[in-house]
Amino acid sequence: MKTSRILAAAALSFLAAAGAQAETYQGVHTAVSAKSRDEVSAEAVRTAAAPNQNVVRGSRGAEPFNSVANPEAVRAQAVATANAPDQNVVGGSRVNSRVISTMNKSAEPRVEAQKAGAATVK
Repeated sequence: MKTSRILAAAALSFLAAAGAQAETYQGVHTAVSAKSRDEVSAEAVRTAAAPNQNVVRGSRGAEPFNSVANPEAVRAQAVATANAPDQNVVGGSRVNSRVISTMNKSAEPRVEAQKAGAATVK
């Protein structure tokens, strides 16, 4: 039994010695740059003098917004959605419930007329 322990300890010490490898010191590396000292200095001066260099984007108010949607189409869709019958009611709102429409659909003909008018204008 002592022999097996000695062999196990020797195997572990061999693995530990093989796993512990020292790195070699290669000294300080020389800097490699495509720019000269004067170019780097001029860039640093320009960057330091730049306005709002430490301001996070959007911290000074909303950025300009350019809409790509057709305003008439968006308005027509908003009117149709606002006048939709029972727009906030779903069948699963309550246990064993059924959705029974309680609103008339008076806005739909106007929305369709607006859509037809917007299509003719284009």
